[in-house]
Amino acid sequence: MFNSIRTLLRHAVAATAIFFTAVIGAYAQAPSGDPIKVGFSMSLTGAVAPNGRQLLLTLEIWRDDVNAAGGLLGRPVELVYYDDQSNPANVPSIYTKLLNVDKVDLLLGPYATNMAAPAMPVIMQAEKTTITLLAIGVNRHFNYDRYFSMIPLGPGGVKDFSRGFFELAAAQQPKPKSVAMVAADAEFARTAADGAKENAKALGFSIVYDATYPPPTTDFSPTMRAVQAANADIVFVAAYPPDTVGIVRAAKEIGLTAKMFGGTMVGLLATPLKVQMGPLMNGYINNAEVFVPVPGFNFPGVKEVLQKYQERAKGQGIDPFGYNFVPYGYAAAQVLGMAVEATKSLDHAKAADALRSSTFKTVVGDVAFGKDGEWAKPRTVVTQWRNLTGNDLGQLTDLQKWSVVWPAEYRNADLVYPYEAAKK
Repeated sequence: MFNSIRTLLRHAVAATAIFFTAVIGAYAQAPSGDPIKVGFSMSLTGAVAPNGRQLLLTLEIWRDDVNAAGGLLGRPVELVYYDDQSNPANVPSIYTKLLNVDKVDLLLGPYATNMAAPAMPVIMQAEKTTITLLAIGVNRHFNYDRYFSMIPLGPGGVKDFSRGFFELAAAQQPKPKSVAMVAADAEFARTAADGAKENAKALGFSIVYDATYPPPTTDFSPTMRAVQAANADIVFVAAYPPDTVGIVRAAKEIGLTAKMFGGTMVGLLATPLKVQMGPLMNGYINNAEVFVPVPGFNFPGVKEVLQKYQERAKGQGIDPFGYNFVPYGYAAAQVLGMAVEATKSLDHAKAADALRSSTFKTVVGDVAFGKDGEWAKPRTVVTQWRNLTGNDLGQLTDLQKWSVVWPAEYRNADLVYPYEAAKK
């Protein structure tokens, strides 16, 4: 069966190339019949709405591309979604409604670890397949064989997310010895911190401070003063968008003396927050970036998708670039569509078989799924900001200021170390 699926997938992958040809609108047969409903929840309000709104626009672009190309199985695609308000408690009822009331044919998402985890019991009970959007380590709790994750972590799971951060630290001379850990008391941040602790211990670092803070915290001065008192060589933080500015600002105000400061702050994936922070980001080392517009990431089709997004995003008050979220949101839907076309059905078991057994050519490059539905091969990067002098948007596209420092395959600059030398 897998060989036949692979053959079908090769044809489906080749067919997706028509999404990016100039003649598609003129020659594609218009889809007809009842729409294929693709259901998901999305954070359109609340803490992670800046990211969720990017992803919704991205999925609308995918829908329009697919329909312009003749639909899926010759039928038009329709998106059915509800705002989960960035609240995990809202997610189970949304997926229950999508399946039992809306009778959606396919599932995507949810977006983000906090929302993906509570959706899983509903999805598992219904024996459905889903591809979550930028969620980390969710399936380590469920081991569900119809779960797939669109984020470039690999078989190492959550450890792959922060591996580069600690490998960079271990390579410094003299090697730093101690680590302070700070994380939000929420699913994503705890998961990221768990992986960071494993990496730290494996590379011989001593964890001298380990604390969580309750969302929503607004004053991070006490937290960062406690970190400073621990006198750790390295500070690793796992935080959400609203917390990012407060944590980095508090670190500057107390004169943080650590030799490395950074971690998994998803706030630094959103351009508006980057603009707000400006020079506060100097020296910060981020392992949360998943797409940086360096030459190695110029995958077929991604430039066209980003251009469409950037044009539609004008005037909507959302991220004007879409670098981290747009490619992966589009690729998740792209892969789901390829599995449908390859199996010529909407059967979730067949789709899961196809997703497990094949490599997909997408706008984020080749994607193959391995253990727990994570990527078979990781493609994480570590970035560092330097030489930011103001809060203007233009400098955020300068790759001399937004540098990839790990791994060597994508590196365009060396790490500036220690933190004191880079934060000026």
